[in-house]
Amino acid sequence: MATEFQTKKIRTVRTPVRLPHVNFRVFTVSACGMIFGILLFLRIRFGGLTPSDFFFFAVLLAFLLKPCSPKRFLSVALAFALFAGLGAGASALYAKNFAAGPQEGDHAVAGTVVSCVVWNGRADVVLSDLVFDGRSVGGKMQAVLPSEEVRPGDIVSFESRVERSSASGNSAFEYLFSRDLRYTAVGQTFERVGKSKNPFLRLNAALYDRLTSDMGASEALTAYALLTGDSHGMDAGILEKVQRGGIAHIFAVSGLHIGILFAAAMLVFKKPLKKYAVIPALALAALYTAFCGFSVSSSRALIMCAAAGLYRAFGRKYDFLQSVSLAALVVLAFRPADFLSAGFRLSFGACAGLTLFSGTFRRAFARIPHFPRAVAGYLAANLSVQLFTFPILLDCFGYFSVWSFLTNLLFIPLLPAFFLPILLFSFLALAVPPAAAVFLAVPEGLLSLFLLVVTAGRFSFVLTGFSLGTGSVVWLTACVVLSERVRLRLGPRLFAAAGFALLFTLTVLFENVVFSGCRVDTCAYGKGNAALVRTRSAAVLIIDGEISLDNLGDFLNRRHAGSLDAVFVLSEDELSAINRAAYLPAKTIYARDEIATGLRETPLSFGETAECKGLSFRYAARGKLSLAAEGVVVEFDYENSAALGADLFIGSGCGGLKFSFSRGIIKKI
Repeated sequence: MATEFQTKKIRTVRTPVRLPHVNFRVFTVSACGMIFGILLFLRIRFGGLTPSDFFFFAVLLAFLLKPCSPKRFLSVALAFALFAGLGAGASALYAKNFAAGPQEGDHAVAGTVVSCVVWNGRADVVLSDLVFDGRSVGGKMQAVLPSEEVRPGDIVSFESRVERSSASGNSAFEYLFSRDLRYTAVGQTFERVGKSKNPFLRLNAALYDRLTSDMGASEALTAYALLTGDSHGMDAGILEKVQRGGIAHIFAVSGLHIGILFAAAMLVFKKPLKKYAVIPALALAALYTAFCGFSVSSSRALIMCAAAGLYRAFGRKYDFLQSVSLAALVVLAFRPADFLSAGFRLSFGACAGLTLFSGTFRRAFARIPHFPRAVAGYLAANLSVQLFTFPILLDCFGYFSVWSFLTNLLFIPLLPAFFLPILLFSFLALAVPPAAAVFLAVPEGLLSLFLLVVTAGRFSFVLTGFSLGTGSVVWLTACVVLSERVRLRLGPRLFAAAGFALLFTLTVLFENVVFSGCRVDTCAYGKGNAALVRTRSAAVLIIDGEISLDNLGDFLNRRHAGSLDAVFVLSEDELSAINRAAYLPAKTIYARDEIATGLRETPLSFGETAECKGLSFRYAARGKLSLAAEGVVVEFDYENSAALGADLFIGSGCGGLKFSFSRGIIKKI
């Protein structure tokens, strides 16, 4: 009797698993919370809090919490809230310390030079370990001393009037605040009273002297910038070339430099020490980071190198995103104001770009038949960094180099071949002074070649003359939401992309285009002031005699590209102000009192009143100018006195305010 077996197909029913949109990483959520707390405190403390400040964090938390289980909700909420509180508390303590100390007045000052730029018979220095009238005070000071013989590590003393850094009327306040630069002074005479015991400052000074005495001037200052991150002494033309070429980060001692040094040390020590090679490699990277003054980017790279080295030494899987987040937590815990610095935003922004997009771009290149894997990885990394840092560069510097992708393709692979020999031979020159000229011949030759290539390039095409404003927040939020780190299906992803594109376009147009009425943007750099008045058909700039050409260039980079219909000067020293205005792309320069200038190329007009495309201007004095437009009277007063009957008064020290007015209605925007 045959036995029959009947086979039944068993249908397996899979219950769909609702995976969260974003993987929970405790360091990442904590870092975002700390950044939010710092941002919130600084906005409330110094003004300017807007709804857009919450946009990025609200969208991120919405994705972190979906689908939301009670445990996940509690973990995310607690981590975010706890570190937001820590960030706000650390910022409050930092702000309190920044405001502490002596107020403005005449003081006997002593301090240690930590950085120095010498030119034209003077030294622009930053002093730490300050002593006022025999009492120690916190913070740092920017000072000008009448000598080119000042070096890092010198202890100097002088008597001068000391002024405090203030957020009121100072467009550079974020820079001063982030670097703890509380005071400014100009010393007419000074005395060098000693040398610091800090070995890194003394080494910095010795390196500067050795390079400048045994190399050509341009090569020496370029080598010093490459090794220390201090590019202020570089030739202005060369520095502008590298900035507009998009490779200025080469001279910032970025994570690239620390990573190159760490990788080279690991390679040297790997064979004799095996997994313990990480110890001397980290020690060498830490010493070099200390030599560079623990800058933001070098500190970030050191922490990440330590995490990577230790994880791999003990056979653990390395998580790049967790490492970046941990580095951000450590840096901001000790120096919360670093969040305001360009170095922090660019350094961590580049790492964020790598985290979000490098995998996607690498897989896209891998689909091209016979495409080299190494080239695919390099192109993916370059594109990822450029994509995320684009708005940060525009916000920090007022321009974005369209050449940066191509120039970085060329120079980044070559950086180890430049940086390591220059570092090695420079320190050999310090160790063996009689043979310094021989050792430095190699760095000089390499840098001569670099400068030849850079100066031959014409990097004239850059994106400039506009501000992204809230568009920056929209762009960065879109980068996170549309990246592979957020699990979205194709339909919602396309819908989100279209929404972000529309929102980005609208915010940028609103920030830069005058659709109706009149708009006034103001800025103040120290005692220098400027205001840009725009309608749909006119662009007029108003300046005083204190603002520099560099500051004017920075202001126009952020606000207006192209020519100006007019420049009005408000200054007791009209000749100096007119000479500055002559370098601007203006059709006409206006001043109140007629003076001989010898100016030929730009037309000059003198008088108490002037008309420019529907805008009516009237000088009340050399430092006062009234504007009548759209039924509104605006008085620009750069003499620090009260306005007389103006509907809107914009005095000196206006600090980056924006106003629009139309049909007699004035709005601050």
